[in-house]
Amino acid sequence: MIRILAAAAVLASGPALAQTAPAQDHSMHAGHADHSAHAGHAAAQGKLSLDTPVEAIIANPKGKAVLDAQLPGLTTHEHYPMFKAMTLNQIAPMSNGQVSAEALAQIKADLEAIQ
Repeated sequence: MIRILAAAAVLASGPALAQTAPAQDHSMHAGHADHSAHAGHAAAQGKLSLDTPVEAIIANPKGKAVLDAQLPGLTTHEHYPMFKAMTLNQIAPMSNGQVSAEALAQIKADLEAIQ
C-alpha cells in the first residue's frame, strides 16, 4: 500500500496544490472566520463519508479509528501531507485495488455507524 499511496501523493500533489491554493488565498482575503467555519464544518460532528477529505475524517477521533482499522498506515504514511486533502473516493482509483470496493464499503458503514 505504501508504494500506491506514494504514487497517489505524487499524482495528487500538482492538481491538489493548484486547486487548494486559490481556496487558501480566498480564505485569507475573506477573513479568519470563513476559514474557521469551513474547517469546523468539515471536522464537526456532522456526517463523514467517502467524499470527506481524509484530514477531516481523522480530525474526528472515531473517524481516525475507522481509517486506522481499515487502512493501517494511511494516517502515518510519510506522504500523508500530500494526499490528506483527497477523499477516499479519489484515492481508491489510484490504489491499484489496495483500497478496494469492499474496503470502501466497510469504511462507509463504519463512518455511518459512528454518527
